[in-house]
Amino acid sequence: MENVKKAGWTHRVVVTVLMVYLLLPLLATFLYAFAKEWQATILPERWTLEWFSQLFGDVRFLDALWKSFYLCAISVALSLVVMLPAVFVITVYFPKWESFMKGIVVLPYAVPGVVAAVGLIRAYSQGPINIAGTAYILIGAYFIVILPYMYQGIRNSLLTVSAVDLLHSAELLGATQTRAFINVILPNIWPGIITSTLLSFSVLFGEFVLTNMLVGGHIQTIQVYLYQRLGESGHLASAIAISYFLFILALSMILMKLGQKMNRGIEG
Repeated sequence: MENVKKAGWTHRVVVTVLMVYLLLPLLATFLYAFAKEWQATILPERWTLEWFSQLFGDVRFLDALWKSFYLCAISVALSLVVMLPAVFVITVYFPKWESFMKGIVVLPYAVPGVVAAVGLIRAYSQGPINIAGTAYILIGAYFIVILPYMYQGIRNSLLTVSAVDLLHSAELLGATQTRAFINVILPNIWPGIITSTLLSFSVLFGEFVLTNMLVGGHIQTIQVYLYQRLGESGHLASAIAISYFLFILALSMILMKLGQKMNRGIEG
């Protein structure tokens, strides 16, 4: 019993230290975004909302935030529409293809962002498909970037709920494959889908290398905007970082609530 308690305390200490390590830079950024003067003291000497006032008064920031949102949303939605049925079919009906599928989806890890960007620019800057510098090439690149997160999240959810057994049970009760997928499989894997969607959106919202190299000179996203204004003021850059962190946090909470409501609606 004492060993169990010691192990429990050890885990709590490790988790606490890890949380402090991860949250301390965010806390410092948050304080710096509201600081007017901060030189030789632990906390800022004076506080201000000047940086946020400048930020939200800049039309370019709101435009960049909107562009990042809809580009990421389109990419994630497209990935979900393609990957959900594909992973379901492979996991349930063609499990022998899983090793091949894994090899494909891990390719984004093997190719550095700079190399991928250069290859995409060369491939799509000439010929009949000339989409270099447009939102189309960025959406396509985003689709590839989040393949591992979508695939692994959906696949793990299907394996966790024993999708094959659930599907066979539903079919034995008279349900068609489509109805079994919508009414039985989907509600059970919905939490995993929401998690994969949020993770993918967060990854894309912070992606800079591909975005800057592919469309940096044509489309100003929040990442490009932050990079351009980073040299003007550290306080302003901190305000930008905190603003779109809070935006992602609020969006995640909204999606989680919508996912819970949809899940209850499907079950009902």
